[in-house]
Amino acid sequence: MREIKLKPKEQRRIAAGHYWIFSNEIDGLDSSADPGELVRVLDSEGNTVGTGFFNPHSLIAVRLVQKGPQPLAEDFIFQNLDAAYEYRKELGVRKYGRMCYGESDAMPGLVVDRYGDVLVAEILTAGMEKQKEAVTAALKKIFRPKGILYRADSAFRALEGLGNTPETVGEVPETVQIEENGVKYEVPLLVGQKTGFYYDQRENRAFLKPYFKDKLVLDLYSYIGSFGLTAALAGAAQVWGCDSSAAAVEFANKNAELNGVKDLAVFHRDDAERVLSAMKKKELPDQPDFVLLDPPAFAKSRKNLPKAVGLYVKLVRMALEGLEKGGYLAFSTCSHHISRELFADIIRQGVSKSGKSAVLLELRGQAKDHPVLIGMPETEYLHFALLKVC
Repeated sequence: MREIKLKPKEQRRIAAGHYWIFSNEIDGLDSSADPGELVRVLDSEGNTVGTGFFNPHSLIAVRLVQKGPQPLAEDFIFQNLDAAYEYRKELGVRKYGRMCYGESDAMPGLVVDRYGDVLVAEILTAGMEKQKEAVTAALKKIFRPKGILYRADSAFRALEGLGNTPETVGEVPETVQIEENGVKYEVPLLVGQKTGFYYDQRENRAFLKPYFKDKLVLDLYSYIGSFGLTAALAGAAQVWGCDSSAAAVEFANKNAELNGVKDLAVFHRDDAERVLSAMKKKELPDQPDFVLLDPPAFAKSRKNLPKAVGLYVKLVRMALEGLEKGGYLAFSTCSHHISRELFADIIRQGVSKSGKSAVLLELRGQAKDHPVLIGMPETEYLHFALLKVC
């Protein structure tokens, strides 16, 4: 196994809990190495720090799969995936949920979501791509799925020199039906966002259920209707949803019908800012008293973080401007470039610029099947807040 040596003191971040080694931390980067090969990482004094995947052409040169001097087990792929599933079973997440979450499960660059008999995976690193055969074998042994879909449309693959051609193992239907918090969904696997569904908001949707009773709910960036339909089945008086994607809106309305609430929850293709502007001017058919605001990850890199923060602040401001006293705003962001502290500051700025007063009822994060690795802030990406106008 090839050995990679770190510059003096560069092992301190790894010792503190991180799992990435950047190219400028390596003493004498060997650009001839095969992207994705396993390497042993040494500190400047020759002590073994751990074992990981090496890609000399990536800014993140090494992604550790194991810390310490012990040899890496030949079946480490199976062992790590099996341990990840055991943890999900402890949570009660078996049939529908995230079965593997990258570095948090010692599987850097691998995401696996379960949709009953079908698994949808994303491989985002050259190292995990090299282990694809072992990953497939392990998934088959642990879950015995009818089919596995490897999505390949993430921009992160290009950064690792990987292609964008998806792969199917076994039988994978275009859509599957799942159930979460008592709500049924038809989920698009082949063309849906991410792996098809956002399991990371599961616990936040369940948390909001008592607050929806008798409310007029506006669900912005509704995708296939998960927040809005949770509201409808939790006793909301009416739910209106909007999304910029015609395909997502079609699925949302199908899911409303699937749950017997097609008249109670109605979804349209529209622009969130236009709807919020109309809400402020009281131009909507009814005035919502609960706004669900779950926008996309505007902050896809540190470079565009200032612009993204501005957009988030604007949305919070506009939502609060349209709410009367006693109204609720549930707001979330989904980028690891936004820390919990920055998220709180976005809310403070939005409240201040709205001219309203609000109280923070709850500050939450991603579901527990997306575990946050202590020492690696990049694994914490989802922030969620519930506000009440006072």
